[in-house]
Amino acid sequence: MADETKKAQVAQPGGDTIFGKIIRKEIPVQLLYEDDQCVAFPDISPQAPTHILVVPKKPIVRLSEAEECDAALLGHLMIVAKKCAQDAGLAKGYRIVINDGPDGGQSVYHIHIHVLGGRSMEWPPG
Repeated sequence: MADETKKAQVAQPGGDTIFGKIIRKEIPVQLLYEDDQCVAFPDISPQAPTHILVVPKKPIVRLSEAEECDAALLGHLMIVAKKCAQDAGLAKGYRIVINDGPDGGQSVYHIHIHVLGGRSMEWPPG
């Protein structure tokens, strides 16, 4: 499964991704949240003590490719990110990140929100 996971992480835009496999329950993860629009789970390569991914079930490839009809879904993802941060005990604060495209650090071409916390965040981030 490690090779399959690695291959899915570097999938090109329009292709299947590790997130699609997680949403379809082909790859097991510890779900922290799920509803009819999205899932949330811990990142397998955390960049902070708490690192949660919030992923829509609708496969939007990149934020820059989202459409006006996606506005309600994108807002819902932010509310779920807030709930996950609260559930994780991040009362002192947290950072929300959405990477877009290769220069933005996007490695999985299925939009997702990173919720990072549990330590003080530096600025600028990168």
